[in-house]
Amino acid sequence: MRVTPLRAEPLAQPGVAVFARAPVAGYAKTRLIGRLGATGAAALQHRLTARAIGTARAAALGPVSLWCAPDRGHPAFAAFARECGVALHDQPGGDLGTRMLHAFRALTAERPLLLIGTDCPALEVRHLRACATALHDGADAVFLAAEDGGYVLVGMARPLPALFAGVAWGSAQVMQQTRRRAAGCRLAIAEPAVLWDIDGPADYDRAIADGVLPADARGDNPPAACQDAASAPDRPPPCASC
Repeated sequence: MRVTPLRAEPLAQPGVAVFARAPVAGYAKTRLIGRLGATGAAALQHRLTARAIGTARAAALGPVSLWCAPDRGHPAFAAFARECGVALHDQPGGDLGTRMLHAFRALTAERPLLLIGTDCPALEVRHLRACATALHDGADAVFLAAEDGGYVLVGMARPLPALFAGVAWGSAQVMQQTRRRAAGCRLAIAEPAVLWDIDGPADYDRAIADGVLPADARGDNPPAACQDAASAPDRPPPCASC
């Protein structure tokens, strides 16, 4: 990996983009429908989205935006915008790489961007801040790899289309292929941590056992984890939706 010199001008604090599916029964967290039911899986999606937004806000970096699939029309998205102060964007068509590249092209004109999903309740404020530091210190891109072979965060100061091409999205080769793409383009990448995400029932059980989700995570009560994430005095207050 080549060493990139520190930039002469310090970067602005990165924004945080959250990619989220609407909490619609039969559309969200489909691999958990057999365990939680369609309604329970959708409720979990709402909770995970709330937690991701809460963590992003608590990191006190740049603006937080919510990228909505299939679009911003679901009432939950409007509630997040109103009560949490996040900007809403529609996710465009195309594969995951195309959609992420679109977000980087849209939001990196003035500051770097960290992009996360909603499936990683193990993501903490310290992880976001470590990724912001990696970009400040000269990395071309920063990733938080996932135990299953993907990644749960990607950050860049500018769009790097090569890192989103030739990747088998949804497979266990995503991070490995991305590293190869970066090496081929002589890009310096940082990987401050490896985390895990919730895809299936075993991951859901792990989240409960590890205490990153409450035992009633599929219920309709306000997500306490998100409220906890914003409770420290130097962090933004919780919002009603998160």
